[in-house]
Amino acid sequence: MSLIEQYSSFSSNPPLLLLLGGNGQLGQALCQLIDKRVLLLPERADVVLQHPETLTDLVTRLRPAVIINATAYTQVDRAETEPDVANSINQQAVAVLADAATRAGALLVHFSTDYVFDGSGDRPWREEDKPAPLNVYGLSKLQGERAILTSGCHHLILRTSWLHSPWRQNFIKTMLCLGQERESLFVVCDQIGAPTSATMLAKVTLEAIQQTLANPALCGLYHVTADGEVSWFDYARFIFAEARRLGSEFKLSELKPVQSNVYPVAARRPLNSRLDTAKCRAAFGIDLPDWRNGVRETLWQLIK
Repeated sequence: MSLIEQYSSFSSNPPLLLLLGGNGQLGQALCQLIDKRVLLLPERADVVLQHPETLTDLVTRLRPAVIINATAYTQVDRAETEPDVANSINQQAVAVLADAATRAGALLVHFSTDYVFDGSGDRPWREEDKPAPLNVYGLSKLQGERAILTSGCHHLILRTSWLHSPWRQNFIKTMLCLGQERESLFVVCDQIGAPTSATMLAKVTLEAIQQTLANPALCGLYHVTADGEVSWFDYARFIFAEARRLGSEFKLSELKPVQSNVYPVAARRPLNSRLDTAKCRAAFGIDLPDWRNGVRETLWQLIK
C-alpha cells in the first residue's frame, strides 16, 4: 500500500511530505517508497541547509504536514578541523527547521546517531542514557537533537547506526572496492554495532510517521537499527563471504583484525555502538530484522 493510500483514512487531502536530503542513502530509499503525489523534494537541499535562513521561507511556502530531514554533515574526521561547518548543518539548520515546523504545525522527522554516546561498556544504549560524544560530529548531532526538543515541535528523532545501501559511499561498497585492489586488508575488530539497511530504516520511518500522525502521543526519541550486533571485522568477513557466494571474485586473500588504537583517525569512534530498540518495537509494533538480511539485500542489489 502506498503512503497516499495509507494516509487516506486521515484526510481527503493526503498530507504533503517535505524531504530534505533526497540524494543520500536514506533519502534515496525514502524516495523509492513515498508516493510522488505527496512528496516535496526541493532541489539542492544541501545548499538550503548551509543557509538556514532559507528554511523558514521554504516551509512557509510549501506548508508540508511532515518534514523529513534526511541530510546532515557526516564527515566524521573532517569535522574535527571544520567544526563550524558541522555545527551549522547539524545544529543551527536543525534549530531553524524545528522552529519552522513549530510555526507550521508540522511533524519533524530527524535522524541522529549512536555517536552521541561515548561507547563505554557493552550494554546497548537506551534512549534515556546520558549522551557523551567523543568527537565534533557526535556533539553537533546531539546539539541538533536538543534544538528540536527545545523548540517544542511535534517530532520523531530516530537514532541509527552503520547505515548501508546500494547508493552513495558506505562500508559495504568500500570493502568490495578494496577487495578488488588489495591482497591484504586490516579492519577494526573492537567496535561493535548493527549494520542497518537504509531501506529498512525508511520503511520503519514511514510506519512511524503514519502512526504518529494518527496518535501524536507517539512523538519522541527512538533508537532504530537492525537486530543483532557485529564488529567491523566480522562484518567485513560476512560481506566477502556473501559476495563470493553471489559470484564475485576478489584479489583479497587475507583479512586481518586490528584494534582501534593502532588505526589512526582524526576523530575517536565509540567502541560500543549498540542501540537498544525495545522502545521503538513496543511503540510502533515493528519487527526489526537481523542485520544479515539487510546486508544480503544490499549485496544482491550491488552485485546482481
